[in-house]
Amino acid sequence: MFSLMAHQKIVVTGIGAFTPLGVNATDTWNNLLAGKSGARTIEKDYVAELDLPVTFAAQVVQNPDEILERVEVKRLDPSSQYALIAGREAFADAGSPTVDPGRLAVDWATGIGGIWTLVNAWEDLRQKGPRRVMPMTVPMLMPNGPAAAVGMDLHARAGIRTVVSACASSTESIVNAVEHLRAGYADVIIAGGSEAAVHPLPLASFAAMQALSKRNDDPTRASRPYDVDRDGFVLGEGAAALVLETEEHALARGARIYAEVIGGAVTSDAYHITAPDPEGSAAARAMKTAIEIGGAALTDVVHINAHATSTPVGDIAEYNALKRVFGDHLKNIAVTATKGATGHLLGGAGAIEALFTVMALHTRTVPPTINLDNQDPEIVLDVVTSPRQLPEGSLVAISNSFGFGGHNAVAAFRSYP
Repeated sequence: MFSLMAHQKIVVTGIGAFTPLGVNATDTWNNLLAGKSGARTIEKDYVAELDLPVTFAAQVVQNPDEILERVEVKRLDPSSQYALIAGREAFADAGSPTVDPGRLAVDWATGIGGIWTLVNAWEDLRQKGPRRVMPMTVPMLMPNGPAAAVGMDLHARAGIRTVVSACASSTESIVNAVEHLRAGYADVIIAGGSEAAVHPLPLASFAAMQALSKRNDDPTRASRPYDVDRDGFVLGEGAAALVLETEEHALARGARIYAEVIGGAVTSDAYHITAPDPEGSAAARAMKTAIEIGGAALTDVVHINAHATSTPVGDIAEYNALKRVFGDHLKNIAVTATKGATGHLLGGAGAIEALFTVMALHTRTVPPTINLDNQDPEIVLDVVTSPRQLPEGSLVAISNSFGFGGHNAVAAFRSYP
């Protein structure tokens, strides 16, 4: 069945987001273009009580209990709450398509899952005993909880799938959605990812491995992709969702189309559990394959939303991979690193960055990389630092995601029409 439908164009018809930059996709996009940062000091007692070495993060802009029903907040981990908000928005933005539930699916992702639920339940067990552990603890902490929340809310019965591949997770969920649509498993798929790991345990762990920026006195300028003074990433949280469907299905129902997803690819470094392969060969293969699957030439690519986390090693490794793929054409590509504004959403990063890539093509505007004061001379890229217009015509862009464990995922998009 895949071979019969492989020619089908897959398009994006809805977007949704709940992020450190906004409560919805529109606010998030506008604040990104305005050069705002979502990072701020964590105003929680645990910061001082636990003497955390990093005291800031890119936190969602609003408490979910101001948006969701009380019962939803009570029965869902924050990672699922964020997913539900973004998924509902994306489906509504797509026009709430009337589709047979058996032809509606969810491809979702997370990197860590319900850590708030897990750790809080453990503390209740230790301090108060087993009778104080909530019956819903396991369903709330499961990594597939966010996918299930979205799927049950929208009555999706063609499959509710979850990817857990660290920071590549939600880009991989988009790649899977394209494959599932082309295989004929569904007519409409909500794809995306969410993460709610601004919690003392991940903060302490990431800080211990020297992965986080420690600019506690200046959170908004801490995430500095490509800058010579970058000292680590800023932990972020949130969710983003894309509604994907075949072009035929979208046109038949008169849907607005943002962009086409032309392809995607997943590879692995098999190199190190946390460090990227410095040569970038597998990451390069993922980029090249995603573009080729879409029937595009490398020279068609005009924009890249880079993974660029603001770590000294990671930014260089990705640059090496980009050189392998694009060679001399790299100088013609407008590169942006939006984690400077959003922080690093871990398993949700690929989804929000795919959304940004779609909007860049849809509006023909590349969003800026903020906090880049002095570009690393070893990273010779055309990094966009203020909104830049893209030319007319058919344009191709890619979104890169790389995760602990050597996971690489790349999604390729084309402007529409």
